Amino acid sequence: MDQLLRVQNFTVSSDGVAAREEQSLERPFGPGIDPGELFAWAGATASWPGRTEPGGSRGLDDYFTRDFSHGIGAEIMGRNKFGPQRGPWRDHEWRGWWGDEPPFHTPVFVLTHHERPSFTLSDTTFHFVDDDPATVLARARQAARGKDVRLGGGVTTIREFLDADLVDTLHVAVAPVKLGNGLRLWDSPDQLRDRFHLEVVPSPSGVTHHLFWRK
Repeated sequence: MDQLLRVQNFTVSSDGVAAREEQSLERPFGPGIDPGELFAWAGATASWPGRTEPGGSRGLDDYFTRDFSHGIGAEIMGRNKFGPQRGPWRDHEWRGWWGDEPPFHTPVFVLTHHERPSFTLSDTTFHFVDDDPATVLARARQAARGKDVRLGGGVTTIREFLDADLVDTLHVAVAPVKLGNGLRLWDSPDQLRDRFHLEVVPSPSGVTHHLFWRK
């Protein structure tokens, strides 16, 4: 079976915005974006990894939250999903947003023009690579040992792999919030219909799940 490149649980606003460029430690998605509002659909589920109390929904949103790691053997992400820094690394102390137990549990390939040594936290090893999308995907597939590869974002990275025609499936959650300006995945999901089938599934939470698979 082919190893798929999958976008999963990637969340955008109703006008297609996922983040703004001016990231910081205090504002990981940029100014004016509340992650709690954007990702409320997942945070309310029983399977949300950050849940500290019992309860949570067990419906459609929970299914997608539980499916996040199913069948995934490696992840590819952009530099600015890994951290807010731009340009050369000032030091190597920054080791991601996730603390000592990252949620990936697989090799992770971070796209950057400023490479640094790989390191391992728990069962996740981060590799920093400066290659074209096809080359990075080949490395990730080898590391995934027969499982699929998840394309984790952000927007620029997903669009780069879409432009290279390397993405097989996408699950994009469209949250019921309008952000206006920012890094936009699309002006309309219909822009991907030339290459992908699309099924749109509304959830009682107010989020709308967009499921794309290659024609």
